[in-house]
Amino acid sequence: MISIQGLSHTYAGQKKIQFQDFTIRRGEQWLLLGDSGSGKTTLLHLIGGLLKAQQGRIDVEGTDITKLSDHLLDRFRGQHFGFVFQKNHLIPSLSVKNNLLLSPFLAGLNQDVKRVEASLSQLMLLEKKNANVKQAQRVAIARAILNKPAVILADEPTSALDDGNCERVIQLLSDASAQNGATLIVATHDQRLKSQIKNIIQL
Repeated sequence: MISIQGLSHTYAGQKKIQFQDFTIRRGEQWLLLGDSGSGKTTLLHLIGGLLKAQQGRIDVEGTDITKLSDHLLDRFRGQHFGFVFQKNHLIPSLSVKNNLLLSPFLAGLNQDVKRVEASLSQLMLLEKKNANVKQAQRVAIARAILNKPAVILADEPTSALDDGNCERVIQLLSDASAQNGATLIVATHDQRLKSQIKNIIQL
């Protein structure tokens, strides 16, 4: 489903980051666990095609995304990945529904109101669809599952949260992934998540 081979990345003036080879099967849930600067966010961005691989192979659903042109990579990313970023990048002046509709619009995909409502319903947000964004983390997860992605990638979704909210957010991510048959990969330094997700790649 996802296979990494010989992957490395170097930022200008810095030491090369070499990543271990691994394979993740469809529907599995994994942590990329490491301290700040260990390369976990870099690896997450490489897997999701947000960062272009310099060396190595990244197979996703049978496609080596390192071989795709920028245009085809953009399309592949929009069709196969859902993202939950550390900063949610939601627009406060837009309603919950319009924040979700904006995502496929910017990706050049069809805006499917019924799918937006289904995503909100899964996260018990349907009654808030016309309200301004207040439950930002939950709305961000609804946006991530909007296009029924094969893979959900989350970057430090719990690092700024207290224990109660940490547990709620990771449970929402886990449940949303399972309900949609998606693989979940979470990049984090948050050791609390080890009690929730047992598969770990230590960086």
